[in-house]
Amino acid sequence: MNWAGRGVLILSFTLLLFILLWSEARATPSTPTISVISNETKSAGTGAILNISGGYISTINISATVQNPRWKAFVGNVTGKFTLDDASGSTIYDWSTTVTSGEIYATRNSSTIDWTNITCATTANLETENNNMGHTNPDDNITATFSDTTHQEFFVGSINISQNSCPTLNTYVNSASQDTSFEEVALYEAKGGNVIYATIMENDVTGFDGQTYDFQMIVPEVGTPGFDGATAYYLYVELS
Repeated sequence: MNWAGRGVLILSFTLLLFILLWSEARATPSTPTISVISNETKSAGTGAILNISGGYISTINISATVQNPRWKAFVGNVTGKFTLDDASGSTIYDWSTTVTSGEIYATRNSSTIDWTNITCATTANLETENNNMGHTNPDDNITATFSDTTHQEFFVGSINISQNSCPTLNTYVNSASQDTSFEEVALYEAKGGNVIYATIMENDVTGFDGQTYDFQMIVPEVGTPGFDGATAYYLYVELS
């Protein structure tokens, strides 16, 4: 899908998490089925009028809010189940989930992720991603955006991510900043050199627009001047 990188993508996930008899105690993140509900962005407005008589000099101050093409967002809800399957996909038993918990992961890497080799992203990792994505503005680059380190403990497969150990942000609720829900963490997979963005799932929590969601996350788009394409992200889900 080649979506414009300036909007909010609202998703609904359906996940079958396959747990084999010989699997580790915690399954690794799985590939979900994605249903796109909407893809929207703010409309361009008209110009602000300024009309003065000839021969005058007008001194003015200007304040503007501009849509940021260097970032895009995914928000939505998650449904799923745990299954006990064999190698052919035959199910001996399954369990539907009524309360969502776990993580959503997003990465630009199209190849298989080594989920046993996940750590917190370092400042150096994020600076490399700034260079890769053309994020040169110090006000809104990846390092500046993931500027906090306050998040809850969670697991990526069997890897423990300790509380308050990774670069973090909280996306907004009702268009306002907050620090209690929708935590997003920057992770790193050293084997492939990949930054992975992880958001910790909520359960029907009020989101950025007053609607309830299970997750919200933002990811960087190419920031090079003149870029008008869209960068694909590969999403994974882990239920716990």
